[in-house]
Amino acid sequence: MPGPGEQIFEEAADALLSRRNAVALTGAGISVESGIPAFRGTQGMWEKYDPMEYATIDAFFRDPEKVWSMLSEMVDLLARASPNPAHVGLADLERMGILRSVITQNVDGLHQAAGSRKVIEFHGNAEELVCLSCWTRYPSRAKILEGIPPRCSCGRILKPDLVLFGEPIPWTAQDEAESEADSCAVLLVIGTSAQVTPACEIPRLSKRRGAFIIEINPEETPLTRMVTDLHIRKVASLAVTRILETIRRVLPPS
Repeated sequence: MPGPGEQIFEEAADALLSRRNAVALTGAGISVESGIPAFRGTQGMWEKYDPMEYATIDAFFRDPEKVWSMLSEMVDLLARASPNPAHVGLADLERMGILRSVITQNVDGLHQAAGSRKVIEFHGNAEELVCLSCWTRYPSRAKILEGIPPRCSCGRILKPDLVLFGEPIPWTAQDEAESEADSCAVLLVIGTSAQVTPACEIPRLSKRRGAFIIEINPEETPLTRMVTDLHIRKVASLAVTRILETIRRVLPPS
């Protein structure tokens, strides 16, 4: 029999094992334990930088040097981050044939670093810079070492290849994410505030198609009472680790 507090991990493991066809949707909360602060909340980036001044495409066109004062801090944080047990656990679930893909709102590349093979980057990735004039691309870290703000050979200030407020989601990413959400049997929602559209609609799409929604978040979100079937109020690394431990007790050794 599961001990006190263990039943919720048993329920999550049972849903994943019985249905198998799982997809994960991850937000900033999964990377907090990797040293990347969430954007919202008392320690979030938006407490320090007004997103309307620093994180919109209009702000970038208006004053890219100012926007880069925030971007340089963010890129430095991402460069120093490593995957935590939640990222690794999702990669393990994929290798076990339980999880088929990860849809992430994050731009940190930590899912790939942990070993996940199918990652849909809903908001792009900070690994590359792009010129909005001639569309030349550069590796972020090498180009940033040349100076802030980084400039294209044509002279224009470069932009990270990620989605700022006011920009559309890349069509391919949105199409792939919606297809995954539409056809999964279990959706693991991990560390997202569920406040940013259109990503916040992904769990609702899965729910309408009959998926079982497991939400891992220490706090309630707009999904918790209306969409979520099972809410695990724990940090991501603890919850994913405990679910994996439960699954491994049930599965025969490979």
